[in-house]
Amino acid sequence: SPPHYQFDPIHTVKTSVLGALNMLGLAKRCKARILQASTSEVYGDPVVHPQPETYWGNVNPVGVRSCYDEGKRCAETLFMDYRRMNGVDIRIIRIFNTYGPRMNPNDGRVVSNFIVQALKGEDITIYGTGRQTRSFQYVDDLVEGMVRMMNTEGFSGPVNLGNPVEFTMLELAEKVIEMTGSSSKTVFRPLPLDDPAQRKPDIRLAGEKLGWKPNIPLEKGLEKTIAYFRSIL
Repeated sequence: SPPHYQFDPIHTVKTSVLGALNMLGLAKRCKARILQASTSEVYGDPVVHPQPETYWGNVNPVGVRSCYDEGKRCAETLFMDYRRMNGVDIRIIRIFNTYGPRMNPNDGRVVSNFIVQALKGEDITIYGTGRQTRSFQYVDDLVEGMVRMMNTEGFSGPVNLGNPVEFTMLELAEKVIEMTGSSSKTVFRPLPLDDPAQRKPDIRLAGEKLGWKPNIPLEKGLEKTIAYFRSIL
């Protein structure tokens, strides 16, 4: 959640880097297999679309999102070096936008923001023109991919886990308003700094190595997520 990780950016970097070092040291001592939950943010504001694992990214190293983006990039470096230098059995996945029940209503992410605002009848806040795109993965698909990654021999990654079906923020807002039966209107605010214009995973490697692809379409996933938020609001 950008508002959360930007609240204490130094702690965010320390969590990614020192946390990775601590866990890699433990995995080395215990001879354990260890998974790094990395992120599509390693691609930054991509100039390659969709993003394959071979793309090195377009990341601002001194921006407001850098604490998260560069922290995760450094963690991936540490994982690969522990594998090369110490033979640690690592796995790296790059998680694209994921949503589902039990999200924090105040986490500041677009799916939960839109649903909560719609259910409350508030204006739905869209940043920028709303033409920027994201690809939304339901949590069950992600968990299936993570389990397959941990159970696959001889493949360390990194590998993208995400849904390649792309939606604009305007399309998502319209879908949420329709599915909640809300009377909410959309309002526009300035785009945050370094906000990516587009994000879409190339998942061919996940299909080849893990036999994985997402199975839950956005509408079905939103139904379950909306039902959860109705129950808690």
